[in-house]
Amino acid sequence: MKHIKIRRRYVLIAIGIAVIMLIAVIKPSDRGASYTRYFAALNADLKKEGPGRPVILVDMDRLDRNLALLTSLIKPPLSYRIVVKSLPSVRLVRYIMEKTGTKKFMVFHQPDVSLLAEEFGGDIDILLGKPMPASAVREFYRGFTGRTGFNPAAQVQWLADTPARVNQYRSLAAERNISMKISVEIDVGLHRGGIATMADLDEALDAIAASGGSLVFSGFMGYDVHAGSAPAVFSGRERAIRSAFDETMERYRAFYDHAKKKYPALFTGALTLNSGGSHTYRLFDGTGPVNDISVGSGLVKPSDFDTVLLKDHEEALYVATPVLKKLDGTTIPFLEKLSWLWSAWDPNMQRTYFIYGGEWRAAYCSPSGLQRNSLYGMSTNQAIVNGSARTGIGVDDYIFLRPTQSEGIMREFGDIVLVRGGKIADRWQAFPE
Repeated sequence: MKHIKIRRRYVLIAIGIAVIMLIAVIKPSDRGASYTRYFAALNADLKKEGPGRPVILVDMDRLDRNLALLTSLIKPPLSYRIVVKSLPSVRLVRYIMEKTGTKKFMVFHQPDVSLLAEEFGGDIDILLGKPMPASAVREFYRGFTGRTGFNPAAQVQWLADTPARVNQYRSLAAERNISMKISVEIDVGLHRGGIATMADLDEALDAIAASGGSLVFSGFMGYDVHAGSAPAVFSGRERAIRSAFDETMERYRAFYDHAKKKYPALFTGALTLNSGGSHTYRLFDGTGPVNDISVGSGLVKPSDFDTVLLKDHEEALYVATPVLKKLDGTTIPFLEKLSWLWSAWDPNMQRTYFIYGGEWRAAYCSPSGLQRNSLYGMSTNQAIVNGSARTGIGVDDYIFLRPTQSEGIMREFGDIVLVRGGKIADRWQAFPE
C-alpha cells in the first residue's frame, strides 16, 4: 500500500511538471518593444505637424530608390506602364511619370479613365486592365467632354476577354459611330479568364477584322502573376519561378505567332504586347514578344509583395493612426472579475489602446507586439488594440500599420501624406473612392 502511494505521488509530480512545461510552452511571450528610430521620428513629426487622424503615408525616399531600381531593369525594347489602381493619386502618378519617363497607364476602374483623360489630355496611353461591361464603356462616352484634347479612339485600349465581349464592343462602336482600340486578353496560365484557345482567338480576331474599322486590334494582354508564386517542389524557389515564367512566355508566344501568321493585316502597326506585374517584372529581358511591362504595387511594396523577386524593393507604405485612450490591463464587460487573467496569461494584453478608426487591410508593425483585441470584436470607428507595457506609448502617440495591398486602401483617407527624412513633406489628394 505504501509503495502504491509513493508511485501515485511520483505520477502526480510528473503530471504537475508536464503541466508546468506545457504552460511554459504555450504561454504567450512578451513581444512588445518601443518604436524603432525610423518610426519614432515619424511619430514625433506626426504629433507636431500631422492632422490628428488616421493617414496613409508614402515614404518618398524609399519610393525614389524603388523607382531607380525599376528604371534600371525595364529598358528598351521594353517599356514601362504605371498600374494606376495601385498608386491612385494624380500627383503621385505624375511624379512617377516624370521619374520613369513613361506616359502609359493601366487602368482598372471606368471613372479613373475619365479622371485621367481630364487631367492629362492628349499626352497619355491607357490600357484597360480588365474587361469593362459595355454599359461602363457607354457611360464613359456619355460623360466624355474632349475639352483637354484627349482622343479615346487613339488613346484608350479597351480589353476584350472573349469573342462575345468583342462583339459587344463592335455593336457599341457602331451605335455611337466611333472607333475603338481593342486589346485581347489571353490566358497564359493564370486561368482567371481571357482567350484560352486558338479557336476563340480566331473568332475574336475575325470579329475585329470584319468590323470595318470600328474596332482596331491594338495587341495582347497576358497576365503572368501566377509564375511568381510557383511552388518549389523539386528545385529552388527562384528556379521554379523561372521555369513557370518560361512556360507562360511560351504560351504567350504561341498566341502571338498564331495570330500574326493568320491575320497579318492586323499586325502592320505598332502593337502593345503587355504582360508582367510587380511579382514578375524582373524576369523580362526583351527577348520575347512582350514589349510592355506593368508595375504598380511593387513601388510602395505592401506586405503581399514580400516576395523573393522583390527582395531589393523597400516597403514605403504605412497607415498611421493616433491613440485616443490608454488603459491598464484588459477589462471585458460582464467579465470584470476575471479580466486580470487576460494580462496575467498574456503579457501582450497589459495595455489597452483605443485608436482612431481601425479594421484596415493592414497589420500592426510599430510599436512591436501590438495585436487586435478579438474579445471585443471589430470596430472601424474606434478599434481596440492590446500591447505589453514595453510598447511605451501613450495617448496621442501614433500606431503604425503596414497594408497588405496598396490598391483600395490608398483611396480611403482622402489624401496621402508624403514623408522625407522622417518628416511630413507634403499631402497629395487621392482618387475618389
